[in-house]
Amino acid sequence: MHKIDMDLVEMTMDVMKYVIDRISNTKTTINKPKKAEELKALVGETITKSGIGGEKAFELWKEHLTKSNVPIDHPRHLAFVPASPTRAAIMFDLVTSASSIHGAYWMEGAGGIFCENEAMHWIVSLTGLPEGAFGVFTSGGTAANLSAIVTAREYWRGLDTANENKKGLVITSIGAHSSIKAMAKVADVDILLVDTEDVMTADALNDVISGLSASQRKRLFAVVATGGTTNAGIIDDLNGIGTLCEKEHLWFHVDAAYGGGALVADSVRHLFNGIEKADSITIDPHKWMFSPYDCGAVIYKKPELAKQAHSQEGSYLDIFKDEGAHGFNPTDYQIQLTRRVRGLPLWFSLAMHGTDRYKQAIERGIELANIAGEMITKMDHVELVREPSLSCVVYRRKDWTPDDYMQWTYRNHESGFALVTPTKWKTGNSYETVSRFCFINPDTTEDDIEQILKSMI
Repeated sequence: MHKIDMDLVEMTMDVMKYVIDRISNTKTTINKPKKAEELKALVGETITKSGIGGEKAFELWKEHLTKSNVPIDHPRHLAFVPASPTRAAIMFDLVTSASSIHGAYWMEGAGGIFCENEAMHWIVSLTGLPEGAFGVFTSGGTAANLSAIVTAREYWRGLDTANENKKGLVITSIGAHSSIKAMAKVADVDILLVDTEDVMTADALNDVISGLSASQRKRLFAVVATGGTTNAGIIDDLNGIGTLCEKEHLWFHVDAAYGGGALVADSVRHLFNGIEKADSITIDPHKWMFSPYDCGAVIYKKPELAKQAHSQEGSYLDIFKDEGAHGFNPTDYQIQLTRRVRGLPLWFSLAMHGTDRYKQAIERGIELANIAGEMITKMDHVELVREPSLSCVVYRRKDWTPDDYMQWTYRNHESGFALVTPTKWKTGNSYETVSRFCFINPDTTEDDIEQILKSMI
């Protein structure tokens, strides 16, 4: 398997041709998934004692398997938080894999880690955090949020030995990302929710803190605010919450996994004022910084606190600590030991295109959301649920039931036209099914938006 022969050379050429075709293709289709039994019937047994050969395996991939994937960079893929990696980043992701770099310690991955750190310096500069703040690339927002909260929990426990046996408590809003609840389970901390899907204000947070019992207040160690909610692009009152956390001596974490890319956009940067007060921040470059999956990031105001929480010990790791003194060891600042240098494609794309191009592309997403909002207000059959925020637009089709939204989504997906999915929006004490756009891809056109909206008539 590790020998070089003509079959390997030919397969390399086939793979490169596939990659070139995929990167240069401007007319991708929105595919739809097949059931596992359907795929099995199409491709048969692929894992056998003697192998089926690279040529056959690759043909099965091209002919059947790849067609069961939805390309997240399609300009009419406006569901969830899509992605639109630059072609430069995609190409360098191939280089990253081919380079076979272990990105945990400087001793083994100095060149790759250096490039990651160059990209990280730029990201940190967008936040306004003080000198000394820094971060590390993770697998995504969940890993970043978990790394930050574990750091906060360990810091809290270190402040008072009485905290060592307490189950910590974190406050966030119901509009926070699902990963906050998920990471709380892993970190074994309780979550208390501020009852708003809109902006979480400092006053609302203060009311919740004031209503805590004495034992709850002793267990409270962190607040998680959101810098661009997944559902609607809402930015919490970061300035007010940051001030309140300082007063109450609470760790202030900002989950800007989706919205963090907008820190580079002059048109909305002021909405993030107060993010510089955060003790930690999550940003996902694989969302709105045009990096391939998977690439998240966690940033710390005081990285040494993260190192105290996450640095691993073992006799087999001692050599890394000695040699690693010459450089930055990413594994010390988040939950993973083994890691790929997932920030490398972002670095290459930034180096190739420059940060001004990133600013233009992100501003385009915001512009598309505003264009969609204007279109909706001029159409009789749809209406805005709330004003567009960042690149998200939440709107309703008048007189539709939840099933109407689902069937509309299925029809558009089945035909390969578009992928736009429904969500739920809290109004009072009830949840309403509505529709939602999230614009990431700058290649999405005004005509795309108009045709999608007209398909709801």
